[in-house]
Amino acid sequence: MAEAFFWGLVSASALLVGALLAYRFRLGRRVIATVMALGTGVLLGSVSFELIDEALRTRTVAAVSVFVLLGAAVFTAGDWLLSRRGGGERKDAEGAQSTGSPLAILLGSVLDGIPESFVLGLTVLQGQVSLALLAGVVLSNLPEGMASSSGLRAAGWPQRRVLLMWSSVVLVSALSAAAGYALLDPQGEFTGALTQAFAAGALLAMLSDTLLPEAYEVDGVLTGPFVVVGFAVSLGLSAI
Repeated sequence: MAEAFFWGLVSASALLVGALLAYRFRLGRRVIATVMALGTGVLLGSVSFELIDEALRTRTVAAVSVFVLLGAAVFTAGDWLLSRRGGGERKDAEGAQSTGSPLAILLGSVLDGIPESFVLGLTVLQGQVSLALLAGVVLSNLPEGMASSSGLRAAGWPQRRVLLMWSSVVLVSALSAAAGYALLDPQGEFTGALTQAFAAGALLAMLSDTLLPEAYEVDGVLTGPFVVVGFAVSLGLSAI
Protein backbone atom coordinates (compact mmCIF):
# COMPACT_ATOMS: atom_id res chain seq x y z
CA MET A 1 0.00 0.00 0.00
CA ALA A 2 2.89 2.35 0.75
CA GLU A 3 4.18 1.88 -2.79
CA ALA A 4 0.77 2.76 -4.24
CA PHE A 5 0.62 5.87 -2.04
CA PHE A 6 4.09 6.85 -3.26
CA TRP A 7 3.23 6.53 -6.96
CA GLY A 8 -0.05 8.38 -6.41
CA LEU A 9 1.93 11.16 -4.74
CA VAL A 10 4.48 11.27 -7.57
CA SER A 11 1.92 11.37 -10.38
CA ALA A 12 -0.26 14.01 -8.69
CA SER A 13 2.77 16.18 -7.88
CA ALA A 14 2.71 17.18 -11.55
CA LEU A 15 -0.16 19.47 -10.51
CA LEU A 16 2.19 21.38 -8.22
CA VAL A 17 4.86 21.53 -10.92
CA GLY A 18 2.28 22.93 -13.35
CA ALA A 19 1.19 25.53 -10.81
CA LEU A 20 4.77 26.68 -10.20
CA LEU A 21 5.37 26.95 -13.95
CA ALA A 22 2.18 28.98 -14.36
CA TYR A 23 3.19 31.49 -11.69
CA ARG A 24 6.75 31.87 -12.93
CA PHE A 25 6.21 31.91 -16.68
CA ARG A 26 3.50 33.09 -19.04
CA LEU A 27 2.69 29.80 -20.69
CA GLY A 28 0.94 29.82 -24.04
CA ARG A 29 -2.46 28.17 -24.22
CA ARG A 30 -1.33 26.14 -27.23
CA VAL A 31 1.44 24.46 -25.24
CA ILE A 32 -0.99 23.60 -22.45
CA ALA A 33 -3.63 22.33 -24.89
CA THR A 34 -1.13 20.15 -26.76
CA VAL A 35 0.06 18.47 -23.56
CA MET A 36 -3.60 17.95 -22.58
CA ALA A 37 -4.29 16.20 -25.89
CA LEU A 38 -1.20 14.00 -25.59
CA GLY A 39 -2.10 13.09 -22.00
CA THR A 40 -5.63 12.23 -23.08
CA GLY A 41 -4.28 9.83 -25.71
CA VAL A 42 -1.96 8.12 -23.24
CA LEU A 43 -4.78 7.68 -20.72
CA LEU A 44 -7.13 6.35 -23.40
CA GLY A 45 -4.53 3.71 -24.17
CA SER A 46 -4.21 2.88 -20.48
CA VAL A 47 -7.97 2.47 -20.15
CA SER A 48 -7.97 0.11 -23.13
CA PHE A 49 -4.91 -1.98 -22.23
CA GLU A 50 -4.87 -1.84 -18.44
CA LEU A 51 -8.55 -1.81 -17.50
CA ILE A 52 -11.02 -2.91 -20.15
CA ASP A 53 -8.83 -5.67 -21.56
CA GLU A 54 -8.14 -7.03 -18.07
CA ALA A 55 -11.80 -6.85 -17.03
CA LEU A 56 -12.90 -8.78 -20.12
CA ARG A 57 -10.63 -11.67 -19.18
CA THR A 58 -12.91 -12.68 -16.32
CA ARG A 59 -16.27 -10.93 -16.94
CA THR A 60 -18.72 -10.82 -19.81
CA VAL A 61 -18.90 -7.95 -22.28
CA ALA A 62 -22.37 -7.08 -20.99
CA ALA A 63 -21.24 -6.84 -17.36
CA VAL A 64 -18.17 -4.79 -18.21
CA SER A 65 -20.25 -2.45 -20.38
CA VAL A 66 -22.79 -1.86 -17.62
CA PHE A 67 -20.11 -0.95 -15.08
CA VAL A 68 -18.32 1.30 -17.55
CA LEU A 69 -21.58 3.19 -18.00
CA LEU A 70 -22.13 3.33 -14.23
CA GLY A 71 -18.66 4.77 -13.68
CA ALA A 72 -19.23 7.42 -16.34
CA ALA A 73 -22.64 8.27 -14.87
CA VAL A 74 -21.29 8.71 -11.33
CA PHE A 75 -18.43 10.95 -12.48
CA THR A 76 -20.71 13.00 -14.73
CA ALA A 77 -23.24 13.52 -11.95
CA GLY A 78 -20.51 14.74 -9.60
CA ASP A 79 -19.00 17.00 -12.26
CA TRP A 80 -22.43 18.45 -13.12
CA LEU A 81 -23.19 19.17 -9.46
CA LEU A 82 -19.86 20.89 -8.86
CA SER A 83 -20.17 22.86 -12.10
CA ARG A 84 -23.51 24.24 -10.95
CA ARG A 85 -21.91 25.29 -7.68
CA GLY A 86 -19.10 27.23 -9.32
CA GLY A 87 -16.43 24.70 -10.30
CA GLY A 88 -17.17 24.41 -14.01
CA GLU A 89 -14.37 26.71 -15.20
CA ARG A 90 -11.64 25.17 -13.04
CA LYS A 91 -9.41 24.40 -16.04
CA ASP A 92 -9.84 27.70 -17.86
CA ALA A 93 -6.47 29.42 -18.36
CA GLU A 94 -7.83 32.96 -18.76
CA GLY A 95 -9.35 33.71 -15.37
CA ALA A 96 -12.94 32.50 -15.69
CA GLN A 97 -12.54 31.00 -12.20
CA SER A 98 -12.93 34.49 -10.71
CA THR A 99 -16.71 33.99 -10.74
CA GLY A 100 -16.53 30.46 -9.33
CA SER A 101 -16.58 29.03 -5.84
CA PRO A 102 -13.12 28.25 -4.40
CA LEU A 103 -14.52 25.18 -2.63
CA ALA A 104 -16.17 23.92 -5.82
CA ILE A 105 -12.93 24.46 -7.76
CA LEU A 106 -11.04 22.45 -5.12
CA LEU A 107 -13.61 19.64 -5.01
CA GLY A 108 -13.77 19.55 -8.80
CA SER A 109 -10.00 19.14 -9.01
CA VAL A 110 -10.17 16.35 -6.44
CA LEU A 111 -12.94 14.66 -8.44
CA ASP A 112 -10.80 14.79 -11.59
CA GLY A 113 -7.89 13.09 -9.85
CA ILE A 114 -9.64 10.26 -8.01
CA PRO A 115 -10.36 7.83 -10.92
CA GLU A 116 -6.84 7.89 -12.35
CA SER A 117 -5.18 7.61 -8.93
CA PHE A 118 -7.49 4.79 -7.88
CA VAL A 119 -6.54 2.81 -10.97
CA LEU A 120 -2.84 3.58 -10.47
CA GLY A 121 -3.05 1.83 -7.12
CA LEU A 122 -4.59 -1.19 -8.83
CA THR A 123 -1.63 -1.54 -11.20
CA VAL A 124 0.74 -1.63 -8.21
CA LEU A 125 -1.42 -4.39 -6.71
CA GLN A 126 -1.03 -6.38 -9.92
CA GLY A 127 2.75 -6.44 -9.57
CA GLN A 128 4.26 -3.12 -10.60
CA VAL A 129 3.12 0.36 -11.49
CA SER A 130 1.96 0.72 -15.09
CA LEU A 131 4.37 2.98 -16.97
CA ALA A 132 1.69 3.82 -19.53
CA LEU A 133 -0.83 4.85 -16.89
CA LEU A 134 1.78 6.74 -14.86
CA ALA A 135 2.86 8.69 -17.96
CA GLY A 136 -0.76 9.43 -18.84
CA VAL A 137 -1.58 10.70 -15.35
CA VAL A 138 1.48 12.94 -15.30
CA LEU A 139 0.72 14.27 -18.80
CA SER A 140 -2.85 15.05 -17.78
CA ASN A 141 -1.99 16.56 -14.38
CA LEU A 142 0.81 18.81 -15.65
CA PRO A 143 -1.34 20.84 -18.09
CA GLU A 144 -4.26 20.79 -15.63
CA GLY A 145 -2.01 22.41 -13.04
CA MET A 146 -0.72 24.90 -15.61
CA ALA A 147 -4.12 25.82 -17.07
CA SER A 148 -6.02 26.05 -13.80
CA SER A 149 -3.24 27.95 -12.05
CA SER A 150 -2.85 30.38 -14.96
CA GLY A 151 -6.55 31.12 -14.68
CA LEU A 152 -6.43 31.43 -10.90
CA ARG A 153 -3.48 33.80 -11.19
CA ALA A 154 -5.46 35.92 -13.66
CA ALA A 155 -8.39 35.80 -11.24
CA GLY A 156 -6.19 37.25 -8.49
CA TRP A 157 -5.44 34.16 -6.41
CA PRO A 158 -2.07 34.44 -4.58
CA GLN A 159 0.49 31.74 -5.32
CA ARG A 160 0.49 30.44 -1.74
CA ARG A 161 -3.27 29.82 -1.84
CA VAL A 162 -3.04 27.96 -5.15
CA LEU A 163 -0.14 25.79 -3.98
CA LEU A 164 -2.08 24.94 -0.82
CA MET A 165 -5.07 23.91 -2.93
CA TRP A 166 -2.99 21.67 -5.17
CA SER A 167 -1.18 20.17 -2.17
CA SER A 168 -4.59 19.08 -0.86
CA VAL A 169 -5.43 17.51 -4.23
CA VAL A 170 -2.05 15.73 -4.32
CA LEU A 171 -2.66 14.25 -0.86
CA VAL A 172 -6.16 13.04 -1.79
CA SER A 173 -4.80 11.53 -5.01
CA ALA A 174 -2.11 9.65 -3.09
CA LEU A 175 -4.72 8.35 -0.64
CA SER A 176 -6.91 7.32 -3.60
CA ALA A 177 -4.03 5.31 -5.06
CA ALA A 178 -3.55 3.60 -1.70
CA ALA A 179 -7.30 2.91 -1.55
CA GLY A 180 -7.15 1.40 -5.04
CA TYR A 181 -4.43 -0.95 -3.83
CA ALA A 182 -6.38 -1.87 -0.69
CA LEU A 183 -9.83 -2.30 -2.24
CA LEU A 184 -9.39 -3.51 -5.80
CA ASP A 185 -8.67 -7.18 -5.19
CA PRO A 186 -8.44 -8.73 -8.67
CA GLN A 187 -9.78 -12.01 -7.28
CA GLY A 188 -12.91 -10.48 -5.81
CA GLU A 189 -16.20 -10.71 -7.68
CA PHE A 190 -17.10 -7.04 -7.31
CA THR A 191 -13.77 -5.58 -6.24
CA GLY A 192 -11.92 -6.94 -9.24
CA ALA A 193 -12.92 -6.80 -12.88
CA LEU A 194 -16.19 -4.93 -12.38
CA THR A 195 -14.50 -2.22 -10.32
CA GLN A 196 -11.88 -1.93 -13.05
CA ALA A 197 -14.71 -1.35 -15.54
CA PHE A 198 -16.34 1.21 -13.24
CA ALA A 199 -13.06 3.11 -12.87
CA ALA A 200 -12.54 2.97 -16.64
CA GLY A 201 -15.92 4.59 -17.23
CA ALA A 202 -15.21 7.36 -14.73
CA LEU A 203 -11.80 7.97 -16.31
CA LEU A 204 -13.26 8.13 -19.83
CA ALA A 205 -15.91 10.60 -18.67
CA MET A 206 -13.24 12.74 -17.00
CA LEU A 207 -11.18 12.87 -20.20
CA SER A 208 -14.20 13.73 -22.32
CA ASP A 209 -15.61 16.37 -19.97
CA THR A 210 -12.52 18.16 -18.70
CA LEU A 211 -9.47 17.62 -20.92
CA LEU A 212 -10.60 17.20 -24.52
CA PRO A 213 -12.86 20.29 -24.65
CA GLU A 214 -10.06 22.53 -23.35
CA ALA A 215 -7.57 21.03 -25.81
CA TYR A 216 -9.92 21.31 -28.80
CA GLU A 217 -10.77 24.92 -28.01
CA VAL A 218 -7.14 25.83 -28.74
CA ASP A 219 -5.73 23.12 -31.02
CA GLY A 220 -8.87 22.57 -33.11
CA VAL A 221 -8.51 19.77 -35.67
CA LEU A 222 -4.94 19.09 -34.52
CA THR A 223 -6.33 17.71 -31.27
CA GLY A 224 -7.13 14.39 -32.93
CA PRO A 225 -3.59 13.70 -34.19
CA PHE A 226 -2.12 14.68 -30.83
CA VAL A 227 -4.48 12.29 -29.04
CA VAL A 228 -3.50 9.49 -31.44
CA VAL A 229 0.19 10.19 -30.81
CA GLY A 230 -0.47 9.86 -27.09
CA PHE A 231 -2.36 6.61 -27.68
CA ALA A 232 0.57 5.23 -29.67
CA VAL A 233 2.95 6.19 -26.86
CA SER A 234 0.71 4.33 -24.42
CA LEU A 235 0.80 1.27 -26.68
CA GLY A 236 4.58 1.36 -26.69
CA LEU A 237 4.84 1.80 -22.93
CA SER A 238 2.40 -1.09 -22.35
CA ALA A 239 4.72 -3.38 -24.28
CA ILE A 240 7.68 -2.64 -21.99
